[in-house]
Amino acid sequence: MSHLRPGSDPDKRMLRREFLVVRSRLTADDVRETASALAARALELPELAHARTVAAYVSVGSEPGTLALLDALHARGVRVLLPVLLADNDLDWGAYAGQGSLARVRHGGKMALLEPAGTRLGPSAVLGADAVLLPGLAVDSRGMRLGRGGGSYDRVLARLERAGVDPALVVLLYDTEVVDRVPEEPHDRPVHAAVTPSGVRRFRAAS
Repeated sequence: MSHLRPGSDPDKRMLRREFLVVRSRLTADDVRETASALAARALELPELAHARTVAAYVSVGSEPGTLALLDALHARGVRVLLPVLLADNDLDWGAYAGQGSLARVRHGGKMALLEPAGTRLGPSAVLGADAVLLPGLAVDSRGMRLGRGGGSYDRVLARLERAGVDPALVVLLYDTEVVDRVPEEPHDRPVHAAVTPSGVRRFRAAS
């Protein structure tokens, strides 16, 4: 009997491959241009405008670019927390202090990640965030997010739920990645909003 980790059912795996193929066709210029538009749209969100602490992440490869957004939030005086991948795929956190505070870290055979080089704040640091920016490959009309399948953010969302805290959950995507329906599992949680380079989509199910 095969043991599939959460989020690794065949329908999700196939859908992930399809979205990753589309992303792989993007050029560096495509990613740069959409990153500035994505930052502008995200900064219009009231949830970010009033946030004192935002948990975010550093995009890699052809993911929707986040560095422009991180710099804009940091310049506003927002405390930005960035993830540090642990050996068990859980996430620790560190504070962002500009692009010079990032270190490139390779985890086994995976793609190298840019992680905060400063003090580790512990996995529970995310509980103090007013908003959590989530990576993903797609979101559907109910706000259900298709992640990359590693389970790291499933752990983060479960940690938030166990603690009874309710930050704004926002997924950052390309325009074509807002779809009618993605497969879901019992542990999946809807997000409150999706930000793409062309605008913001809000979801009632998560409100």
